[in-house]
Amino acid sequence: MSSLVIQTSFLGDTVLTTPLLAHVAEQTAVDVVVTPASAPLLANNPAVRAVIVYDKRERDRGLAGFVRLARRLRGNRYAAAYLAQGSMRSAALALTAGIPARVGFETSAGRRLYTRRVPYFENEHHAARLLRLGGAEREPSAIRPCLFPGDEERAAVDGLLRDAGWSNEPLVALAPGSIWATKRWPRYPELAVLLDTRLVIIGAAADRELAAEISRSAGTRAIDATGKLSLLASAELLSRTRALVTNDSAPLHLASAMGTPTVAIFGPTVPEFGFGPLAPRHVVLGVTTLACRPCDRHGPQRCPLGHWRCMREITPRQVADAVQELVASPRLPTSSR
Repeated sequence: MSSLVIQTSFLGDTVLTTPLLAHVAEQTAVDVVVTPASAPLLANNPAVRAVIVYDKRERDRGLAGFVRLARRLRGNRYAAAYLAQGSMRSAALALTAGIPARVGFETSAGRRLYTRRVPYFENEHHAARLLRLGGAEREPSAIRPCLFPGDEERAAVDGLLRDAGWSNEPLVALAPGSIWATKRWPRYPELAVLLDTRLVIIGAAADRELAAEISRSAGTRAIDATGKLSLLASAELLSRTRALVTNDSAPLHLASAMGTPTVAIFGPTVPEFGFGPLAPRHVVLGVTTLACRPCDRHGPQRCPLGHWRCMREITPRQVADAVQELVASPRLPTSSR
């Protein structure tokens, strides 16, 4: 007996699927279908028997790639598939692979091909929603995701910090990027001036320009790690920091998995969509008085009203004070502002 989880959404979704993987693995062996970008996040995960990469935009694109993967999956004779990504393509993949039990959300595009449909609650954290696909319900304190950096990731972080001349000073991480433009808080350089500590900037290579602006403000206190570490190594780096300041983006979920205290800045989106921080200690900042907020589930590339007040009105002092509270008070309860 074995099961398959199909999760081909964003990086953060893959991180938030790890509680489901752990739960299903208590009953059967678990394989996971993921994108090439997400696959490294599941390395060393003890709940996962095999990571199966579905490169739906390149190597496996089109009908030929779909059929090839379905045949491969059929050979594994899975008893059940959990559709953590709810597209019709994912549902059709499980059906074509001959998997008899197909479980997904009742709101998903592929729901007609499911054998069991699970309610989708809008106000529930997505990690908890995904966990319910496996028939389990947990309190928020019990749904924190988990990642497992190994020796390779630890060595990469050691090398990065050594090359930067780091000598065990306390670190605060900044993650200024997002693929959605309106989710990028624009005042990280000003925040860097206010934070009287060594800083490390994490993100993809595409975030290097943002990192350069921060580095110009912070000077030698800043370590630019953008584009230099894998996702799992970035998680390892976060585990060594005292706090993270991040937008509503993948680093938020990496920090949740590593238990890193988190200041999460939400603009066009809100945590109530189900993607807020799960770190044991966190603060969520957002402008709660705007009638236009939230305006989008992901965050548009431009503010629909042109003012972008949801981000511009969050001040560097607000964020710096939140960081200071997290760093100074290890027993600080979670909060939203």
